[in-house]
Amino acid sequence: MAVPVAFFALFFAWPVVSIVERGLRVDEVWQFGRFGETLSRPEILDVLWFTLWQALASTGLTLLIALPGAYVFARFEFRGKVLLRAVVTVPFVMPTVMVGTAFLALVGRGGLLDELWGVRLDTTVWAILIAHVFFNYAVVVRTVGGLWAQLDPRQEEAARVLGASRWRAWRTVTLPALAPSVAAATLMVFLFTASSFAVVQILGGSTYSTLETEIYRQTVVRFDLTTAAVLTVVQFVAVGVVLAVHARTVRRRETALRLVAPEETARRPRGIGQWALFATVLLSVVLLIVLPLGVLVERSFATSHGYGLDYYRALQTPDPSGTFLVPLLDTIGNSLRYAVVATLIALVIGGLAAAALTRRAGRLVRGFDALLMLPLGVSAVTVGFGFLITLDEPPFDLRASWILVPLAQALVGVPFVVRMMLPVLRAVDERLREAAAVLGASPWRAWREVDLPLVRRALLIAAGFAFAVSLGEFGATVFIARPDSPTLPVAVARLLGRPGELNYGQAMALSTILMVVCAVSLLLLERLRTERTSGEF
Repeated sequence: MAVPVAFFALFFAWPVVSIVERGLRVDEVWQFGRFGETLSRPEILDVLWFTLWQALASTGLTLLIALPGAYVFARFEFRGKVLLRAVVTVPFVMPTVMVGTAFLALVGRGGLLDELWGVRLDTTVWAILIAHVFFNYAVVVRTVGGLWAQLDPRQEEAARVLGASRWRAWRTVTLPALAPSVAAATLMVFLFTASSFAVVQILGGSTYSTLETEIYRQTVVRFDLTTAAVLTVVQFVAVGVVLAVHARTVRRRETALRLVAPEETARRPRGIGQWALFATVLLSVVLLIVLPLGVLVERSFATSHGYGLDYYRALQTPDPSGTFLVPLLDTIGNSLRYAVVATLIALVIGGLAAAALTRRAGRLVRGFDALLMLPLGVSAVTVGFGFLITLDEPPFDLRASWILVPLAQALVGVPFVVRMMLPVLRAVDERLREAAAVLGASPWRAWREVDLPLVRRALLIAAGFAFAVSLGEFGATVFIARPDSPTLPVAVARLLGRPGELNYGQAMALSTILMVVCAVSLLLLERLRTERTSGEF
């Protein structure tokens, strides 16, 4: 636990505490009375209520739509499965500002639905909820489907032989085994939707506001650090309570599972019911994910004089306004380099943390389990500003260093590594380790021979997610990315903030390139994962 604790203390706790202290401590006096004053304001209460109920609604809607998809990807074998799995993951790695823009182009004024049927959903809560499902669909499919594909179906079949109905066999055998991964997916989706920023800001307009958008407004627009600090503490406490409840609930449901190779569980759909389920999932993916992505691609080619490559060619030329010190095309290389480093950091920190948590050593470790998830629920604005005011003095003077961006991105990647490795590690039967020890294996060899073959698949999936979220991280990176090496999401956001058809077209072109890069990376990861796991069980 030493390395993960030190990492989070230095790069998460210190920056966040420093921001809160600067906002609540004036002239060496703590302003605790501002809590009651701030939280009694009607507009703040409205923000808190909307943040809670839209997060609950978004999470429930995501589970309702994505769990059938997790089953299809886990249990069915069909042509194009690898490609489709990569496609459903692409929205999650997109900058959230582009998620909002994609749905604005789809459901807003002059959007596709408005042009075809005169339907507009912008400035409504439905646009926000659907965009959240679009963004988080892959979280459920990857987290739940990853474990579901490794569950031995013969356990459920044995229950059927003993007289249980299909529903009862699934409810009493498979569902309890899936409970930890379903809870982990639910937690991640809730945290992401509760801290939603760009999606709410773009699609909700001035009508809706979450804690995240309010913290940004109080910090950047009004420069009211005291109110921002109060809201940050409220957000921190609320996330801590959710994580504590999650940890307590999941721990009661942990069981040793029999895991097998995914190739042994997947088969072609059989019967009209399974084919109907497959068709329904495929249709939902097309309408919910492929259609918004297609709108982005179409806008990247649509110029004022017809379809062409003008916006893509403009990415190769220097920015005449001087906002970008390098051609916009260079942001792709910057993003890839940062993402690779961030993924390595997340795998090391998250892997060590998951290994420590597997030991189940008392309340201290259980508390650490909850703390690892805090970066997903705490304002990225707070973390970004915290980096700027804390990591600027020796021995941690990193403001001018390139490593600052991967460190911020790794903070978001570590929880995914832990949540995807932990259910598999805890599902390994302890008797296997004991048997290896009895046969003379050292602890290192026992882990390498017993745990690693079972966890390698989860490790590769976690690496894919860490790489993906690093590519698309925007909230903290926008404050710390250097002008001479901006990331692709930062470049997209700045282009969207500038008027003119060329800037909008270049933003669409960069977003399309980001989608292609992410899809190719995920396809390569899927191929690597399949090759490495095909003969290990």
